[in-house]
Amino acid sequence: MKHGPIALVEPALFTVAIVVKGDVYDKMIGNIQEIKARSGPVIGVAFDGDAEIPRQADDVLWVPECPELLTPITVAIPLQLLAYHIADMLDREIDQPRNLAKTVTVE
Repeated sequence: MKHGPIALVEPALFTVAIVVKGDVYDKMIGNIQEIKARSGPVIGVAFDGDAEIPRQADDVLWVPECPELLTPITVAIPLQLLAYHIADMLDREIDQPRNLAKTVTVE
């Protein structure tokens, strides 16, 4: 956050923070606090039952608790759904995003 992304924080741009228990949990809480200090809205992705995240983030997407090595799998699904629904609400072409170049040629 300190070398660029923090400069983008503003009330009109929300941040999605993956804040699951693990090695960087406390650092992520600190990042959320920096964003909130700059009036940036935060959507947290956290393990079910985490009492700290609702106090820090504006909204929370809950995922089941699992071993740290499996968290990328559990957080990917709600993040994909979030991206899908935002694109749908903004009336964006979901199946053909702009500037997407195919890397595989079709015969």
